[in-house]
Amino acid sequence: MEQKKLGGQTVRFASPPVILGFGCAVGQKEGQGPLAKHFDHIGQDDTFGENSWEKAETAMQKKALAIALEKAGLETSQLDYLLAGDLLNQCMATAYSVRSQDVPFFGLYGACSTMAESLSLGAMLLDGGYGTHIAAMTSSHFCSAERQYRNPLEYGGQKPPTAQWTATGSGAVILGREGYGPRITHVTTGKVIDKGITDANNMGAAMAPAAYHTLQAHFQDTGRTPGYYDLIVTGDLGSLGKEIVTDLFRRNGIDMTKVYEDCGCLLFDPKTQDVHAGGSGCGCSAVVLTGYLLRGMTHNKWKNILFCGTGALHSPTAVMQKESIPGICHAVAITTQKGGTP
Repeated sequence: MEQKKLGGQTVRFASPPVILGFGCAVGQKEGQGPLAKHFDHIGQDDTFGENSWEKAETAMQKKALAIALEKAGLETSQLDYLLAGDLLNQCMATAYSVRSQDVPFFGLYGACSTMAESLSLGAMLLDGGYGTHIAAMTSSHFCSAERQYRNPLEYGGQKPPTAQWTATGSGAVILGREGYGPRITHVTTGKVIDKGITDANNMGAAMAPAAYHTLQAHFQDTGRTPGYYDLIVTGDLGSLGKEIVTDLFRRNGIDMTKVYEDCGCLLFDPKTQDVHAGGSGCGCSAVVLTGYLLRGMTHNKWKNILFCGTGALHSPTAVMQKESIPGICHAVAITTQKGGTP
């Protein structure tokens, strides 16, 4: 049997799964940002025709999945599995979006790393021969996240400069064992890293060490350097977290600035949109991936991307108990080179 494990945390796929289709739906604020032209659907208002923020998030997921399936030329009935999750308790937005899909379902919680987590597990299932078509999906909504993690919007609480703005959006990707499109060649699964950050308004600092740890593991396991990739993108550390990761690598004599970006910095315009340190939430990296990055790859803007989803694995209860905030990061290597790369 072929050994697919590289080093301690990375797998290399013998038959790299193909990204057959991808779709996204975003809210008004995201539709006013610098990536607006890349999004498939921009809501006229952030309720998406529903009467609660949580139902609006469910509606976004349904829209994103429908778009991704249409691009892939598939029906929901052709999916072997659907892997998805969100930020809410019991992943409720996802559960209610999937209940009408009639497809085997794995519910995931990786916080803001959920897009990378679902892609990682989906790719492993396909390479292992456990299916032919799999959907990976996630979402977040600014208003539902504020209600759960902080205060109701009516409270009007002030945020420090280190705080980030939870994206309103959903992204979905359809993976297949065969077909045409960008391929996932490697996955580096992250470890939970906790450096003792206790400030729930400083997610970038809490997650940055996990991103640094996973990137180091990926380079060590694969023998690749940052220069191998046209773009390395974390999601979503925001401006402060991105600066921390860049500085940590600089201390090792590695300059990441030529190839490194962060989804939280890409999604909004910090000069015209008041988002403090940038975007966050499951939907942030999901819509940047499915709206901007994969679209760019299909148009030959990039050949090799390392997509690194980052998540803060905390809860309101943990914060009230003065617990520190653990971080996680999963890296997914995507290529447009024929047949994948070694």
